[in-house]
Amino acid sequence: MLRKRALRKCKLLVLDVDGVLTDGSLVYSKNEIIRNFSVLDGLGLKMLIKSGVEVAFLSGGKGETIHSRAKHLGVKYCYTEVLNKYKVLMDLQQFLSIKKSETIYVGDDLNDLIVKPIVNLFIIPNNASQILGKSSDCSTIRNGGDGAVREICDRILNIKNQRYSSIEITN
Repeated sequence: MLRKRALRKCKLLVLDVDGVLTDGSLVYSKNEIIRNFSVLDGLGLKMLIKSGVEVAFLSGGKGETIHSRAKHLGVKYCYTEVLNKYKVLMDLQQFLSIKKSETIYVGDDLNDLIVKPIVNLFIIPNNASQILGKSSDCSTIRNGGDGAVREICDRILNIKNQRYSSIEITN
């Protein structure tokens, strides 16, 4: 169960990409890496951003698809090919003047665990690496790339008493 207090305080939702916003599958073409993103997650993120919560993508992966998805959703903070997620997240928190207690992170594998000391809630999708199970604060019911992020967005919006009808979303 996601912790209500942490959800209520959330001002920054930080997401790994591969395995969180996607199912972790990568298709390589000659010129780019192709990823599949869930439209459910996308609408949830748009609603969350419209409600005033900052969203950031923090990925060790590369590819223009991540930046394209961020731009399409209105995600202002998109970091790819990140070698030190701890440092990048800490710098972002300082830049936005957001505290650890106001930050939620969603990751699916060992390279995400490094940020746990600087976030209030460390969430994993249902299909995350099993090794993270005991290290995470909680997990989603849905899998990464299949509505896990939407599940988190919906819970944050619900706990903050944001009504969906009051959040205007445009394509």
